Amino acid sequence: MMLCKLSLKNIKKSIKDYAIYFFTLVLGVSIFYVFNALGSQTIMLNVSSSTKKLIELMIQVLSYVSVFVSFVLGFLIIYASRFLIKRRNKEFGIYLTLGFSKRKISMILFFETLFIGLVSLGVGLLLGVMLSQLMSLLVANMFEADLTKFTFVFSKSACLKTIIYFGIMYLVVMIFNTISVSKCKLIDLLNDHKKIDEIKLKNPIVATIIFALASFVLGYAYYMVTIDFDNLRNIDILVPISMGCISTFFIFFSISGLIIKITKSMKSYYYKGLNSFTLKQFSKKINTTVFATTIICLMLFITICLLSACLSLKNSMNNEVKDLTLADFYYDIPLNYDKEYDYYKLYGYNDLQIKNTKYSVLEMFDILGFDLKKYSNDYIEFNTYQTDELNMCISLGSICQKTRTEYPYLSYEARERIISLSDYNKVARLYKTKEYSLNEDEYLIVADFESMINIRNQALKNKTEIKVFDRILKPKYDECMDGFLEMSTNHVNPGIIVVPDSVLVNEEPARNYLIGNYNTKNRNTIRKIEEDINKLDNSPLRKEYLFPNGTTKLAIQESVVGLSAMLTFIGLYLGIIFLISSAAILGLKELSESSDNKQVYKMLRKIGVDERDINKALFKQILTFFMLPLILAIIHSVFGLIFSLKILETFGNKDLLSSIIMTCIFIIIIYGGYFLITYISSKNIIKEN
Repeated sequence: MMLCKLSLKNIKKSIKDYAIYFFTLVLGVSIFYVFNALGSQTIMLNVSSSTKKLIELMIQVLSYVSVFVSFVLGFLIIYASRFLIKRRNKEFGIYLTLGFSKRKISMILFFETLFIGLVSLGVGLLLGVMLSQLMSLLVANMFEADLTKFTFVFSKSACLKTIIYFGIMYLVVMIFNTISVSKCKLIDLLNDHKKIDEIKLKNPIVATIIFALASFVLGYAYYMVTIDFDNLRNIDILVPISMGCISTFFIFFSISGLIIKITKSMKSYYYKGLNSFTLKQFSKKINTTVFATTIICLMLFITICLLSACLSLKNSMNNEVKDLTLADFYYDIPLNYDKEYDYYKLYGYNDLQIKNTKYSVLEMFDILGFDLKKYSNDYIEFNTYQTDELNMCISLGSICQKTRTEYPYLSYEARERIISLSDYNKVARLYKTKEYSLNEDEYLIVADFESMINIRNQALKNKTEIKVFDRILKPKYDECMDGFLEMSTNHVNPGIIVVPDSVLVNEEPARNYLIGNYNTKNRNTIRKIEEDINKLDNSPLRKEYLFPNGTTKLAIQESVVGLSAMLTFIGLYLGIIFLISSAAILGLKELSESSDNKQVYKMLRKIGVDERDINKALFKQILTFFMLPLILAIIHSVFGLIFSLKILETFGNKDLLSSIIMTCIFIIIIYGGYFLITYISSKNIIKEN
């Protein structure tokens, strides 16, 4: 009981020292609860069965991410506990002098950890429950769910999971504390506060050379992932990543000597006030935390890229789907497979399926007993064609061999898709896109996949002629026109060749298409129609016929929302945890340094330095210590995001402004919050009693 009271008194007395520790625990608990409570929060949402499956997948992925997050938070809590023990070495020494056994000191730490753990769990869960309601509204908004059945929900499973995970973490901390106390020596504990570490500065010339080399290597890594991006596909992506990590380490390794060299040359600045003291203290911190600062910088880099890319990808996908779903439904079906029996046998089609590839999409729906015309009177039917005399390599003409070398993964032997001008214009009228005209000896290519457009444009600029069903055609335009047939989640049309109608007279089509709009715009009615269509997939006729392949606007929208929501929540979850971890480690390291340097600040007071100047010097040290890894992380992120956008170019919109603003808000609130708490706590630590 006495030890219990002593523990409570210690917590109350050291509440300022526990500020960052407590703040980190509360944030960790609340965020952990929020993302693990999504499953319970979304139960009450009125969504379709397909959307429910997407939400279930998202919850499952987030549960796996939570395991990783628990390890990150566990490491962070142990690191914070280590600081708190070091902060109280003199106190433990006094306990031993008064006759306390190490077992009793371990019990004091046990009760302190228990009390702080219980309070942080309680406050964190309370905050998490409130935030989870807002998160649930965000999920409902993303999935366009009916909120009429939405109620306040407390997730017992998420609460239990949070308690178990953090209970294990606290147990590990208690074991760690016991081991640390058992290794303590009285003389070391009593004299720990008197130690003043010698400040070792690196040779400025050597530091400058290392900094220059590291900057050159880092610059080349930036070049590889941006300007030289196309050639990067032929080498391991780990090369520029490794170069970036190693050069980051050596930049921090050399930065202290470089700063001292530069500032010493600015004598009016260097010898002004406490600037020389501040710079040497900062250099000491960087010298002793090179590896840790490198890890923090890389974690901040990952955080910025995760938050910016995921939020941007969500916005891009949601915007692009509006431009790519210009009708309510799209279906197609292959024709005349019996002419290529051996080829399609390899795909697992049986004899009956291959034999029955004679029916259009509408005819196939009739065979299945589903009257699609009942639900739509605004639709079009058309065909596309293929011929062995025209594959992609032939259509590229003289640049084919060069393109094979640069892009070896493309299917150069694949036959080109061909459509008549009138049929394409029918699609354009339905989609409300641009229509075209052709002379009898001309062709054009419509495409919307950027990489393929760049390749095809080279051939079109060369005026490459093609042979289509014994007709020689020349390109009307020297570049691809924007267009597509299939509705999709992103731009995937690599190119369709549009030819005059007369070229395709008496030719057998390769594929039949049906695109149209429903007679209703009611979302629930459309969902019911599409659920009935999906049931046809279980028809016994499946063994005899090839079914129409296709998708709908509603299905695409729901799948895009599901994928974008998953990416957004994973990005937010990991990004915020990494941001908290980075800021907390920096804050705890700074508090530890302030505790170690109490005697230094005491000497400054003895020689007459004003308290205001001391606080100003402390502020500069902490600000520089927080900003240095952040600034380099931001520079890394600029090139990292350029690289990410090149990888994700099929998602279209590259506007990052809104997502970057949101990322900045997160950094200002969390990272800035830790900076302020660190400064206030450090000021209290060095304050003279």
